[in-house]
Amino acid sequence: MSQTVDRALSILPLLAEGPADLGRVADRLGVHKSTALRLLRTLNEHGLVYRQSDQRYRLGARLFALAQEAMENLDIREIAHPHLVRLNEHCGHTVHLAVHEENEVLYIDKVDSRYPVRMYSRIGKPVAITVAAVAKLLLADLPEPERRALAERLDYPLYTPRSTPNAEAFLKELAAVREQGWATDLGGHEESINCVAAPVRGADGRVVAAMSVSAPNVVVTAEELLTLLPLVRRTADAISCEYSGRSPVKDPTV
Repeated sequence: MSQTVDRALSILPLLAEGPADLGRVADRLGVHKSTALRLLRTLNEHGLVYRQSDQRYRLGARLFALAQEAMENLDIREIAHPHLVRLNEHCGHTVHLAVHEENEVLYIDKVDSRYPVRMYSRIGKPVAITVAAVAKLLLADLPEPERRALAERLDYPLYTPRSTPNAEAFLKELAAVREQGWATDLGGHEESINCVAAPVRGADGRVVAAMSVSAPNVVVTAEELLTLLPLVRRTADAISCEYSGRSPVKDPTV
């Protein structure tokens, strides 16, 4: 039975390459055409493959519906939280998770610093979108026309002398973030607070969330915080693997 299941599942990645006829499916599986036909008929009955009028088979609509339903029911916060806690236990600083929703970037999870000096960010609160590291990552992943349109309609408050001053500068920074795959806020929102962030990606490679580590200058300098960037990126990659169903990676804090 396990061999039958294995063969049936092997058909799906083959059809993901494009429609295939019975002979090609049988050849790929290394089985007789009658065996391949039985497998295809079973998959067809469940809507996972579809037989076209030219007698070739392709992936069925039910497969895409199941994938979409599964993605909609995934809770990125629930998946990410244990990773955020472990990162916080390792470094001691404030850890955030944020998403992009309805033209705002919102914190959806936070693990507080162990140090007496705390950040006043709150879950559910929008971030300062033109300077926050998590916002830069989420917006940098947008298609270029969307990035440009968004940048041109934003306001650019000068929270500090290091704040992003205008749309041109913002677009330039987003392009750099998109290229390097991480982001920082070094005193752009509050002069005394620095932040490093990394993206969480779904199975399609798109950024679905961003996580960050933040700390005040009185606890660590910006240079010291930046040394945590590899750990932050490994943690984000671990969350991405779990969220997208890929093989888990080693605990990044070990």
